[in-house]
Amino acid sequence: MSALIDSVRVYRPFWWCMRLMAPTNFGATQRPARICMVAVHLLVTLMFPVHLLVNLALQPTSAELFQNLSISMTCAACSLKHVAQIYHLQDMLEIEQLLIELDGYVEVEAEQHRYYQDHLRRQARRFTRCLYASFAVIYALFLLNVLILIVSADRELLYPAYFPFDWRGNGYLYAVALGYQSVSILLEGFQGISNDSYGPLTLCFLGGHVHLWALRMRKLGHVGTALGAKNHQQLWAYIEQHKVLMRLHHLTRHSISVVQLVQLGSSGASLCLIVSYVLFYVRDIITVLYYMIFLAVICVQLFPSCYFASVVAEEISSLPYAIFSSKWYEASSEHRRDLLIFTQLTLGGRSRVIKAGGLIELNLNAFYATLKTAYSLFTLVLQVKDI
Repeated sequence: MSALIDSVRVYRPFWWCMRLMAPTNFGATQRPARICMVAVHLLVTLMFPVHLLVNLALQPTSAELFQNLSISMTCAACSLKHVAQIYHLQDMLEIEQLLIELDGYVEVEAEQHRYYQDHLRRQARRFTRCLYASFAVIYALFLLNVLILIVSADRELLYPAYFPFDWRGNGYLYAVALGYQSVSILLEGFQGISNDSYGPLTLCFLGGHVHLWALRMRKLGHVGTALGAKNHQQLWAYIEQHKVLMRLHHLTRHSISVVQLVQLGSSGASLCLIVSYVLFYVRDIITVLYYMIFLAVICVQLFPSCYFASVVAEEISSLPYAIFSSKWYEASSEHRRDLLIFTQLTLGGRSRVIKAGGLIELNLNAFYATLKTAYSLFTLVLQVKDI
């Protein structure tokens, strides 16, 4: 029955994307792998957002300005989050090992397995399916847009950008420019999947394993569990499991901090720019669909992390009650003393709050605040446009 507990299986697409974008971090020492990694990060992670941003200095039209800003901000944020993830890759590898260890602590007991199967794994699958489906739809529309540009007589880029050559006057150079943007957007998609899946999934399993530990702790000393010296030994085993949970919490908070700060900072402005561009300048249905799904993807990127962070905070705050629910009142004085000390150590829930960049508390309030910021920026755009 314990074989059903496998928290790391759902991370496989994330690790595939990371191995594709950073093969040398996973033992690939061949020169072609190194050259490929350097080229990808130089041409895509660094230069792609730059070649979009440089166009802003060339006095674009209002439509080009909104279109360029929306994609530039999204791609720059994606690159920053990807670099932050590579920097914290060792923490992520340790998190995977901690999840495997915590999976082994789940007892062969119906309530815990039912919670894992019907709640924890279902939530993780629901989130990943929604994320992958949104990326699949937006990239299907993206490829359709590429095909339309290829067969069109007018030479237009996917996004207004700067190139150090005359791509309008030469068909081969235009193919190079369009191909560069197309390949870069596809590779940015792999970065986006890894960026947007890891944080919510890790927070989801962190909250779930805290809840599973609380289920085990509540039953300590009750019917069907060990009594006396064995009961005290079991308490120490649960304390050791709690240390693993807190290590997982620390690594999670540390590894997703910068990613979530960039996510919060870019989402509000991106939502405002996309809505403004669609309302004021977009007329064809394919572009409208593309940007409407783009809006949904941004929300899918932002909401799950805020939601699961709120779940983690709630589960952490309920740990003292779970300890108090055990049958401590019939235990030995030594057991009660150790349990009292342990309970006091778990009361500092506020010190374990997950913050984006160490500044913004990550919870549902942060999600709503981001939406309010986007609306405030949009009203500002409307006022400026009316002047």
